[in-house]
Parts: sequence; C-alpha cells; structure tokens
Amino acid sequence: MRVIVDIVHISTGRRRHTTTYITEAQAAPRASIEEIIMFTTTNAFSGFSVNDIAAAKKFYGETLGLAVSENSMGLLELHLDSGARVLVYSKPNHEPASFTIMNFPVDDVEAAVDDLNARGVVTTIYNGGEMPVDSKGIMRDNGPDIAWFLDPAGNVLSVLDGS
Repeated sequence: MRVIVDIVHISTGRRRHTTTYITEAQAAPRASIEEIIMFTTTNAFSGFSVNDIAAAKKFYGETLGLAVSENSMGLLELHLDSGARVLVYSKPNHEPASFTIMNFPVDDVEAAVDDLNARGVVTTIYNGGEMPVDSKGIMRDNGPDIAWFLDPAGNVLSVLDGS
C-alpha cells in the first residue's frame, strides 16, 4: 500500500511530501492512516557539531571511554550506558556551544574530576571568576556539585553530582 505523507518541520514550518510504503498487515489493525503516521519519541536522539571528527572520536572513545561508532555517513554515534545515543557531526564553520551540551552524573564529582585530570582533561575552564569554582574547577553549594570541561571542538561538558 502506498501512502503519501505530508511532513511539517517543527522549527521552520516548511512542508514536504514523501511517499512511504506499508504492508496491508501494517495497515489492517489501524482505524485510519493518521494512526499509522504520527510523531513519536521512541527513537529520539540528540546531536551536536564538532570541527574534527577524528579528534572527537579519539576524545569521546579513548579519553572519556564512551562506546563510539561511525555510521555509514561518516558521522559518529556516542552510545551511552543509559541506552541513549548522541550524534556527532562535522561542521566546517563549527562554533562551540555556549552552554553545556552533555552532563555526566557521577557519584563523586571530586573523584571524577581527579580521574578526568589524570586523563589529561582540564576541568578549570571557569577559573577566571565567571563561576564560583574551587581550584579543581568544581562549583559547590550552588545546586549539585558540578565541574565543566571542553571537548576538542570547544563544546562544554560536565560531571555533576548524580545522587
């Protein structure tokens, strides 16, 4: 069965038509075509840009120890222990995010900072007075304890108290 689908991009409002095919078995238990094609969050994922895929693959895979794969389009997928995945893509005019793009909850922020520092990761990115952090780059007593660090593309990441 051929179905014409009208897709509306959420942020731009642009419409595009596409054709998809479903089997009679897929269509049979449904009351209407609207029940077949709907917005779902089942496979939602996040993504962010970097300026160097090879450096990102090494940092996220080797330095941070995340499971990293490269998909058929040459994009990276970070596979988190929670089951979530994050898409990492190269962008020639990449500008680092001015906000924290990914948080890693940990049981002990100070131990995590010590571990990151031992791996060569700098956690004192806000030691210039922007944030009230200690000598290790940990902000305490202002919400959960948290420390920020940068990936090779300049994107901000954090470890924070997950308890």
